[in-house]
Amino acid sequence: MSVDGVTQVLVVLEADDEIDAETHERLAHRLRAEIADLDVEAVTAAPAAAAPANAKGDPVTIGALVVALSASGGVFTALIETARDWLGRQHGRHRISVTVDGDTIELERASSAQQRELIDAFLQRHRTE
Repeated sequence: MSVDGVTQVLVVLEADDEIDAETHERLAHRLRAEIADLDVEAVTAAPAAAAPANAKGDPVTIGALVVALSASGGVFTALIETARDWLGRQHGRHRISVTVDGDTIELERASSAQQRELIDAFLQRHRTE
């Protein structure tokens, strides 16, 4: 959703089922910090109603975030690339879903070529520049 040139993006970290809640929280905190380092307007915990229906646990502690982006400067592309790069540096089978305007892409460990193809198609649908 976009209001006054600011787009709201829902980012949800679904951590590997094999990790405990404390590790999950640490992972979510690191992801949030990397996103906050981007040129975003804000990164906040998502309200419970914004989390996916199949999310486990409390949405605030599982890494559901609302990221406010300005409509210019390629920040959306940087957000997707940051999520993809973050996943590539992690051990385990984590997944990150990114939802904008009701359209969701799920990023997980896939080959670089597969990820690039999916990401390029998603970004093309949501070009704001």
